Amino acid sequence: MMIKKGKKIVAVLLAVVLAASMLAGCGGNKAQPSGNAGNTAQSEGQKAAAKFKVAALLPGPINDGGWNASAYDGIKKAEKELGAEIAYRESVPQSDFEEAFRAYASQGYNVIIGHGFQFGDAAKKVAKEFPKTTFLITDSRVSQEPNVGSYSVLAKQAGFLGGALAALMTRSGKVACVGGLSIPPVTDTIEGFKKGVKYVNPKVEAMTAITGSFEDVAKAKETARAFIENGADIIMHNADQAGLGVIQSAQEKKILAIGVIKDQSGIAPDTVFVSAYRNIADGIVYMLKQVKDGQFKAQFYPLGVKQNVVGLYWNSQLQSKVPPEVKTKIEQIINDLKEGKIDIDSLPQ
Repeated sequence: MMIKKGKKIVAVLLAVVLAASMLAGCGGNKAQPSGNAGNTAQSEGQKAAAKFKVAALLPGPINDGGWNASAYDGIKKAEKELGAEIAYRESVPQSDFEEAFRAYASQGYNVIIGHGFQFGDAAKKVAKEFPKTTFLITDSRVSQEPNVGSYSVLAKQAGFLGGALAALMTRSGKVACVGGLSIPPVTDTIEGFKKGVKYVNPKVEAMTAITGSFEDVAKAKETARAFIENGADIIMHNADQAGLGVIQSAQEKKILAIGVIKDQSGIAPDTVFVSAYRNIADGIVYMLKQVKDGQFKAQFYPLGVKQNVVGLYWNSQLQSKVPPEVKTKIEQIINDLKEGKIDIDSLPQ
């Protein structure tokens, strides 16, 4: 009896051990998903950390139809094409440049664009505090290792194309270009305009002026009117918001105008027959791609017809006003610029 009872006890003990072992095994299987969940959470965290974040500081409003609007278009395009998380601050006063750079850098933005050469000094100063953030300055040649670079969608090339076209189209032998502030992109446009005119026809007179403002529409309009009254029959501008005054003056006097930066034919479809564009938006995407792909270097990047970010937008409604031989000639000039056959800097002004 004792032997049988002992066997029974052993059997019970074995059953208990087996049951405990099975429970432990089940518990182990249940613990595995927790481990996977932890890995998933970590993966999501890594994805969040890898998010490509881009911010832009703009000197003016995004509804200016030109310089600042183009930068806004650029970061929106980067949002769509590069999957960037974007932010911007418009009409940033110079006194706030450093604070604005610092604020976005502190929030973990990968790239901060200072949209204008005037942001250069502030970027160089703040960049030392945030070595993992890339600072890009538009229309500047500033650079600082390891994280400050600059780029320019070449205003001189756009001005050159505008000037060449104006010289090809003029009947009076007088053309004009009105600038806003005396800053590199404006002075480069005017220099390029004058060289483009001379390259095509040295006998054509190129009249130019800088009004000293990007906002004073009335002053730009008055300046343009004076040129028109002096015989100019083709007029161009690089005056940002004030450039609207130049286009208005051309419209009122019924002469042809050349838009800039963006396709401005929509402003005056019966006047703006072409726009010498600087595709700022594509230039921004080009630079952001350099950063995202790990190709960025702390240097100056010149972007022009070769990168397809400078060229001409024709107004289809006014095509009849442009002789085929003019288009052929201007297309040849664009190709020569692409192939390096024309060096604008070496041409006489």
